[in-house]
Amino acid sequence: MDTTAQPRERAQEPEETGLARFFHFRERGTDLGTEIRAGVTTFMVMAYILFVNGSILTGGFAATGQADPAWDLGTVAAATALVAGVMTIAMGLIANYPFALAAGLGINAIVAFSLTGRGLSPAGAMGVIVIEGIVVTLLVLAGLREAIMNAVPISLKRAIGVGIGLFILFIGFVNGGLIRSNVPGTLVTIAFPTEPAQWVFLAGLLITIVLYVLRVKAALVISILLTTVLALLVGVATIPAGNELIATPRFDTLGRFDVTEVFSVLPLVTALLVIFAILLTDFFDTMGTVTGVAAEAGLARPDGSVPNVSRPLLVDSVAAFAGGAAGISSNTTYIESAAGVADGGRTGMTSVVTGVLFLLAILLSPIALIVPAAATAPALVLVGYLMFTLIKDIPVGDVEEGLPALLTMILMPLTFEITVGIGAGFISWVLIKAVRGKTSEIHWLMWVVAIAFLIFFAQDWITTLVA
Repeated sequence: MDTTAQPRERAQEPEETGLARFFHFRERGTDLGTEIRAGVTTFMVMAYILFVNGSILTGGFAATGQADPAWDLGTVAAATALVAGVMTIAMGLIANYPFALAAGLGINAIVAFSLTGRGLSPAGAMGVIVIEGIVVTLLVLAGLREAIMNAVPISLKRAIGVGIGLFILFIGFVNGGLIRSNVPGTLVTIAFPTEPAQWVFLAGLLITIVLYVLRVKAALVISILLTTVLALLVGVATIPAGNELIATPRFDTLGRFDVTEVFSVLPLVTALLVIFAILLTDFFDTMGTVTGVAAEAGLARPDGSVPNVSRPLLVDSVAAFAGGAAGISSNTTYIESAAGVADGGRTGMTSVVTGVLFLLAILLSPIALIVPAAATAPALVLVGYLMFTLIKDIPVGDVEEGLPALLTMILMPLTFEITVGIGAGFISWVLIKAVRGKTSEIHWLMWVVAIAFLIFFAQDWITTLVA
């Protein structure tokens, strides 16, 4: 018998080399050209964060009386691009998934408004993010992240996303000048447009909606740029004088964090629960994004689980820490990664391309100095809507799920405090289940968290009682 003969098909099959072998192009049915195109697409739909993150952080710090000159639009944009670029490249090389990361919308709002509103400085607020990033990284390494997530009912996970979306939408209207507070006889009220900035916001909102419904790629980035041009024409924005636009990008926020301040400013229970609430937000946002985008790419198993999910979770957890350490809030995996997947991206090469583009965008960061709040506010409104769509998967007609979801969603924008919404949802869910005799459905971790949030809400009363 001739044992030297080889199958003709195998002999003719070209051998994978270099990038193709490293990223498993053939196995996932893709090629270098497709991956590059997908990476560019993902960057284009995510680039808005370079302008929006600075708008939220600097606006929030100013609103709570914690403005710091180290955080301006240009420095935040530069650091945002730097961390997004490095961590997205790491995602591609380590996890080999087409996921991109950047400063997370929602968590940056917590940092800008909730944490500084409680008396923390910007550095102290970033210290909280650093702590949260370290904790979540340890949980991933210990294999506990998925276990903890499984303890929280899916309706509450979705409600947290919806609530944060409403909160971001609310911030968008506030930044656009259409919602104002401190009006006699009401808490907040509409401010009918009388000023140029308000008209610019409305025009920008119209542009944003039209581009999005027409499915124009990079709709948010295009709308921000067009609205900025309009703002320049009517005098709402101005081009900085001197050489600021061609100056070397500054990274003044890097390393500006304080992990001890939260424990000196807030009572211990409050500090721990604030960290825990941010941990939950990071948990659910990432898991939903990773599983959803992987499924769309055809990389998930039939049961919806993601192979080697610990790798993207680990990169995402380190990104949370890195974002806090860089002074630009937690970085997380973006649902906009689905745009690159829809364009054919299937491997980590897509992420590498996106990350490289973010690093190149550092050179453009001084342009962020031109972009006014009225130009980024419309993007916040649309992002809020996109997060709001999660409500369709919540059984609101079931009081056991619907009422806790409602409290979670509505109390976030009404109180300007995301932690309050999460706490109210957890407590009410456990209470309703217990009253209906369904204690067997309550995971022991839910009992622990609900009791912890009860202490959180009663902390002032407890302090007075003890005193």
